[in-house]
Amino acid sequence: MGPLPKGITLAGEGMRSKVWNVLGHTYSMKASSESSFAFETYDPPGTGVPPHVHPTQDEHIYVLDGVFTLYLDGQWETAGPGDTVRMPKGLPHAYYNRSEAPTRALFWVSPAGRLAELFDRLHDLDDLEEAVRRSAECDVNFLPPGSVDGA
Repeated sequence: MGPLPKGITLAGEGMRSKVWNVLGHTYSMKASSESSFAFETYDPPGTGVPPHVHPTQDEHIYVLDGVFTLYLDGQWETAGPGDTVRMPKGLPHAYYNRSEAPTRALFWVSPAGRLAELFDRLHDLDDLEEAVRRSAECDVNFLPPGSVDGA
């Protein structure tokens, strides 16, 4: 991975058509470089990503459609269209679509780290325990089940 390439990722397209199915979510790459990684998510009702930590990456979410229920360092919050969620490295966080409609958002992390590699390794995987193991190998650490009320 090198510097950020110039150009435009057109609406509805993933960069170089890179799309992942990760535990019921659809992730579409929008930009990738050493300094940052951006992807669009489509999250059907009832899906979510349990509490976890990125020890080396700051993460942001810009909500495009729908409402996310978020766990942010011990607090439950909601974010809707036009809201930006900021999650500094080391902050325990989670996101869920607990509504009746799909959600869509732009996520980005900085630095890029190994997140794109992780999505490659999680693509079409159905085993949550294996997903947690692979995530830890790529610097995304999930909190133990039951460690967060309401998660």
